[in-house]
Amino acid sequence: MLYLFLAPLKDVHVFFNLFRYITLRTAFAILTGLLISFLVGPRLIKYLKSIQPNQAVREDLPERHQAKTGTPTMGGLLIILALVFPTLLWADLTNPYIWLVLFATMGFGAIGFVDDYLKITRNNGKGLRASSKISAQAVVGLAIAVFLLYDPVNPDLQGRLAVPFFKNVFPYLGVGYIFFVLVVVTGTSNAVNLTDGLDGLALGPILVATMAFVLFTYVAGNVLFSRYLQVIYVTGAGELTVFCGGMLGASLGFLWFNSYPAQVFMGDVGALALGGALGTIAVVTRQEAALVIAGGIFVLEAVSVILQVVSFKLTGRRIFRMAPLHHHFELKGWEEPKVVVRFFIIAVILALFSLSTLKLR
Repeated sequence: MLYLFLAPLKDVHVFFNLFRYITLRTAFAILTGLLISFLVGPRLIKYLKSIQPNQAVREDLPERHQAKTGTPTMGGLLIILALVFPTLLWADLTNPYIWLVLFATMGFGAIGFVDDYLKITRNNGKGLRASSKISAQAVVGLAIAVFLLYDPVNPDLQGRLAVPFFKNVFPYLGVGYIFFVLVVVTGTSNAVNLTDGLDGLALGPILVATMAFVLFTYVAGNVLFSRYLQVIYVTGAGELTVFCGGMLGASLGFLWFNSYPAQVFMGDVGALALGGALGTIAVVTRQEAALVIAGGIFVLEAVSVILQVVSFKLTGRRIFRMAPLHHHFELKGWEEPKVVVRFFIIAVILALFSLSTLKLR
């Protein structure tokens, strides 16, 4: 909103020309997200505590988690507010990709909200049935996939897949592209949700992956940089840098309250929204491979669950003491903060590696 109002004033005074720069507006989006988090966070946490005085913790978690009974959930509402508002404030709202990622954020967030609400009202840690949850996610993911299949901004990229490390290979998948986008977006959303099992655990990798995509989106939307680094140029993708800035500010702000010991949990409303947004950014910029690397922690967590289920069904034996992976290390005796910090370190290493792929073409 402010961008559309201030940018045209460049003809009145050269100062307003600054608001045309994506870098400046990204910085403002980060600061705005932080400010909203710090101002709204304490009040929201107080309200959530008042409606969740005895919020239950799932019984199938390690025993030490029972001490967290009473910690309110649904804190992800703060993340969505601190992400959506700065985006509306500083991004170019005539850009269709901005509305696409906002749709992904709100769509997956709405599914998470219903899931969290049911957990609160039932007070037993059980929300939506898995089949209902996956079906709802598929609907949101399908809408995103169809939009990109008939992408009005970049018609030359419609239904095409960017093959990692090959700059001129873009196979046309046709309708199969819908399935590919669906897997990436819903898979990322669920992977982030699986990772959100310890205080601050999911937010660390989210912050690191988002910082990597600040660069990926900026490069993908800049003709000169994309040509120099041999990255596929996506018209309009640069504006997503502002959205990533909002995500950084919102995630940092929420981490203030979610760090060990957590005052509030983000719940599915936050985890599904952040994962869905990150997955959507990756498919828009055609940087799905970079997401797999930069978001490697999410991949490991999701794969650990898949392997555990498959192994138990086929052999009756478990590979890990408990899945997702972070619970395995908990049961091995690692303290919660140690798991969080070590996973964060691994996320940083993976993100740096993903950035190095910019020149591997």
